[in-house]
Amino acid sequence: MSKPNLLHVVKSVLAAAIGVQSEKNREVDFKHGSLPAYIIVGLIGTVLFIFAIVTVVSLVTG
Repeated sequence: MSKPNLLHVVKSVLAAAIGVQSEKNREVDFKHGSLPAYIIVGLIGTVLFIFAIVTVVSLVTG
């Protein structure tokens, strides 16, 4: 198995964030993945999520 590509990393982080990561994907992530890649994608996802929540709340409260 080669190193996971960016799409795989993003899908893995999203799956893990909502708690539906499969055992097979988790094994691939730990055996062939790069920790900094997962951390960076996770941080970017968290910032985007917070920005989306703030935007929605600002629009609703007007």
